[in-house]
Amino acid sequence: MTRVKCPVLAINGEKDLQVSPKENLEAIRKALEAGGNKDFETVQLPGLNHLFQTSQTGAVAEYGQIEETIAPVALETMSKWILKHVGK
Repeated sequence: MTRVKCPVLAINGEKDLQVSPKENLEAIRKALEAGGNKDFETVQLPGLNHLFQTSQTGAVAEYGQIEETIAPVALETMSKWILKHVGK
């Protein structure tokens, strides 16, 4: 990540049990900063699991029980970030 110079959006679901959101996003932030990248954003999305679904527990067993493919807040976060960057 220290060599990445392009804009970066890093997102994790708060209830992600496969990748620790706090540790992952902090490591990404530190690496991008160490490499001099100033155009990045790290976001922890409340209530979402590893697949960015609205989740009760975040457990893998729950994935198939959730009808939502991807939470609207995840799509909004991504689309706002993209739109913010396409005008540059």
